[in-house]
Amino acid sequence: MPQLNTERDYYELLGVSRDAGADDIKRAFRRLARELHPDVSDAPDAEHRFREVVEAYEVLSNTERRELYDRFGHAGLRSGGFQPSAFDLGNLSDLFSAFFGDDLFGVGGRMGRARGADIAARVEVDLEEVATGTHREVPFGVAVGCSHCGGNGAEPDTPIRPCPTCGGNGRVQQVSRSVFGEFVRTGACPTCSGSGQMIEHPCEECRGSGRVIEERTLEVDIPAGIHDGQRIRLSGEGHAGAAGARAGDVYVEVHVRPDERFVREGNDVYTTVDLTITQAALGATVTVPTLEGNTELTFEAGTQSGELVVLRGRGLPVLQGFGRGNQRVLVNVVVPRRLTEEQRQLLEEFERLSGAETYEAGEGFFDKLKSAFR
Repeated sequence: MPQLNTERDYYELLGVSRDAGADDIKRAFRRLARELHPDVSDAPDAEHRFREVVEAYEVLSNTERRELYDRFGHAGLRSGGFQPSAFDLGNLSDLFSAFFGDDLFGVGGRMGRARGADIAARVEVDLEEVATGTHREVPFGVAVGCSHCGGNGAEPDTPIRPCPTCGGNGRVQQVSRSVFGEFVRTGACPTCSGSGQMIEHPCEECRGSGRVIEERTLEVDIPAGIHDGQRIRLSGEGHAGAAGARAGDVYVEVHVRPDERFVREGNDVYTTVDLTITQAALGATVTVPTLEGNTELTFEAGTQSGELVVLRGRGLPVLQGFGRGNQRVLVNVVVPRRLTEEQRQLLEEFERLSGAETYEAGEGFFDKLKSAFR
């Protein structure tokens, strides 16, 4: 795991004083880990904050690292080659075992039940639907608790016995010796995979897994102003957890179909309108598309290519906020490519009658281009 981009004070992260003892630091870490672990917290920054707390504990629980940090701060740790440990966020009980040799609650017991896996789904919407918000029905296959066995994986009315290897504890300890002394490693029981139970007659419907696959459809609200690639989280709608543990989540990724009429930039939309040289010179009223349908737009005589017309509040809504962006209409004056002899003569006569005052200087092209992105 790469080191976190943080310079926050480790004592502040754990909420302890600089003279805190080892037990105080351990208690503070336990409390924060239970609060911030992604299995427990739904806060969007929970994973980032959890990793910060783990990094702080790794430093302050080690005497040498703590002394180096107290004297030289984060720079001292970096110069000493400290890198936060890589760990899996999937199981809080496993993490506590790695640090303390015990489970989430600091007592012996069965391994924590595995949370259900998350599901990824995808929907597509049009840009016009982004302007108003919409909803979609999202089909997916999901693992749910088996109704035949009640989710325990055993045929009804058949016994479930404690695992003979771990005695129903769900974990085993291995002791290894080295020149540094004895090391005790606690891990999931290989016989029962940490469940602490042995099923003699697996359920015929789910074959002992306690879960079956079910086709499900959920109606998902797509909020107005959503951006391409953003995800919507449906908490607890994912795969069922093992042995009745909490279900995972469904993450619906929203993709906005390209619209040949518009280009999106944040909450603003850009479009172009083509004017013939006569329309631009004499002025004209033309139809331009907007997210709310077509509208009539009047251009004055002498409109130049590259000019910008701003339609206030005709862009996209601010996601989970207030107000709307603007629509910016960029003028493109179309020059004829093929002329009849009569048309050529008329243009030549027009050019002969034109003078410097005919082409009055105005804002340059690049200035107009800059204005389009203000």
